[in-house]
Amino acid sequence: MGGMGFTRAELESFRDVEVPDLLPGPGQDLRLLFVGINPGLWTAATQSHFARPGNRFYPALLAAGIIEHPLDPSAGMTDEDRAVLRRRGIGITNVVRRATARADELTTEELRAGGARLRRLVAERKPLVVAIAGVTAYRTAFGERRAGVGEQPERWGTSRVFVVPNPSGLNAHQTVDTLATAYAEAARAAGVVGQGRGD
Repeated sequence: MGGMGFTRAELESFRDVEVPDLLPGPGQDLRLLFVGINPGLWTAATQSHFARPGNRFYPALLAAGIIEHPLDPSAGMTDEDRAVLRRRGIGITNVVRRATARADELTTEELRAGGARLRRLVAERKPLVVAIAGVTAYRTAFGERRAGVGEQPERWGTSRVFVVPNPSGLNAHQTVDTLATAYAEAARAAGVVGQGRGD
């Protein structure tokens, strides 16, 4: 932990703030695009995706062999943290850009509009795999009411689409290990990790 904390009032002041996408730069391949539902207030405050202390996203990436060293963005990501992800061909975006305290504050219209924006980003950047974290939001954003976790039958252009479990602490029946298994499957499909889990 970077020793950085926020009062509830400070966090509330970041409502509706947007967090920029983390994407590989020009000339760098985008192999695996992780998609959160929308930024939480802590993520907005630090301008770093999945930054809230206790979020299991980065521990799951580590356990899956997608990153090689622990990342703790709770006090904000360093340029080197971002570079590690970019060099591996990993990007992070959200279905909806504005920050809320909870994902259930988003409207269906916002999720659908965000889904359309995401489809445009995928068409432009052509990741090998899109991994959307949260089956309920996926169903709403893309009108796929019966979608389940795992690879989806339909590709988006040339991109394979996976729905993976949301790493938020609110998703209580998931553990770092179950998240890592799901994330490793998407990462193998994207060639980010080899067939043995921790390449």
